Amino acid sequence: VQLQASGGGLVPAGNSLRLSCAASGRAITPYGLGWFRQAPGKEREFVSSISSSGSNTYYADSVKGRFTITRENAENMLYLEMDTLKAEDTAVYYCAASDLSTGSLYSDHYNYWGQGTLVTVSS
Repeated sequence: VQLQASGGGLVPAGNSLRLSCAASGRAITPYGLGWFRQAPGKEREFVSSISSSGSNTYYADSVKGRFTITRENAENMLYLEMDTLKAEDTAVYYCAASDLSTGSLYSDHYNYWGQGTLVTVSS
């Protein structure tokens, strides 16, 4: 499955941004999906995941209550709505698909990765 993330940009702190991830080559229906991010000089970290049905979602503590992950299986799309953005949210954001239908917190459990989209939050 090929994934392409988009929607990144430069926004002031406190604003919102919606990331999209378009999948192609295969239906995403059976896959758990996730968002990860990597800030400059830091390791890639988990942001959020969603199960294949969309019924179970998980968030890193740092984004809980501010970010919302959703998926539209019929459209082969994954989204990340990011509200009340902070400077520390600045990073390259990656979408990923896992053979685990539950999704996972661990990047090693993801088999397919998008190319990343840069989010810059100015303080």
